[in-house]
Amino acid sequence: MNAAPVPEYEWLFARTRAGRERGPGAARALLDALGRPDARFRSVRVVGTNGKGSTCAMLDAGLRAAGVRAGRFTSPHLTQFEERVRVDGRPIPAAETAAFIAWARVHGGNAAFFDLTLALSARVFAARGVEVAVMEAGVGGATDATQALENVAAVALTNVALDHVGVLGSTVAQIARDKAGAARPGVPLLTTAAEEALDVIAEVAAGVGAPLLTPDTHPDLFALPRPPRLAGPHQARNAALAAATLRTLGYGAGVDGALDATHPGRLERFDVDGRTVLVDGAHNPHAAQALALAVPRADVLLFGNLARKDTGATLAPLLGVASRRVFTAPGDLATPPQELAAQHGGDAIPDPTRALAHALTLTPPGGTLLVAGSLYLAGQTRTLLGGA
Repeated sequence: MNAAPVPEYEWLFARTRAGRERGPGAARALLDALGRPDARFRSVRVVGTNGKGSTCAMLDAGLRAAGVRAGRFTSPHLTQFEERVRVDGRPIPAAETAAFIAWARVHGGNAAFFDLTLALSARVFAARGVEVAVMEAGVGGATDATQALENVAAVALTNVALDHVGVLGSTVAQIARDKAGAARPGVPLLTTAAEEALDVIAEVAAGVGAPLLTPDTHPDLFALPRPPRLAGPHQARNAALAAATLRTLGYGAGVDGALDATHPGRLERFDVDGRTVLVDGAHNPHAAQALALAVPRADVLLFGNLARKDTGATLAPLLGVASRRVFTAPGDLATPPQELAAQHGGDAIPDPTRALAHALTLTPPGGTLLVAGSLYLAGQTRTLLGGA
């Protein structure tokens, strides 16, 4: 029996956005070259600063609970690339990735990694008979590759905060305008955003003729029969958005299933030798603030953040959570842990494996270790702890 082909991941990962055009043009060209697979299923676009992954997980679970053949496209992955593309809750086989990469090497032109991955998901969803696909935006809304998708049935906008400021703008209003640019004429735009961001979103929605649905305008749509399984006050807002989207699309029967959804790396709990390890992918200031509210006290904080993020503002809400800190480097582009240790007190151990082992030795029996600062660190930690 011949072995399954191994995907050329190195070729795919090397196609970074650097030097390539942002926007939906390249993705649209790929989809057209594939025969417009995105026209063969309905899409729910999920945009926003934080909470997209959890909202996508709940939407996916809710659709399946309602009897819908569902697809889910998300990023980044925590352990394996194929986590990004799921059908009926299961990651696609690596053989499908290998086949797509072989096609893309010939027909992909100068497309970037995210554009290619989006096209892969659409190709798989169409071939597998997916009815509704939950599609997570990468960065932004109007300027994101997912803007290329046809047959969008709803847009779910989680929230707006400062992140990717070098790309989307330096103010909440500017970022909100880009994300709200996902709105389409006649397509419901649902959001749990508030204050200044909501004002901008409402203006953009009105301008394009997109019905705007919020907890204030449609409280029954956003109501929850019980709290979600995912922990933290912020997950209630994500759950309300998922529930409202399901009801708007006619899949209200799946709300209970949505509330039972799980999502790795989001306040995920591990028990290690009588110690509790909480692993969360919070990687920007807004997410870190939500995490600090959900976990006000821990014995030890293990933290690593990418240098392109606002590391100081991301770390600030977590400094009061734990007095003992270990700083590490979740990749070559991380903020140097030595700098963080010098500024904030703690131990600098660049290697995440050694950093986790050290952090566990600092955590007393019965105590809690909180791991945060990067989804990459969350994925590394889950692997080390045996997360499935």
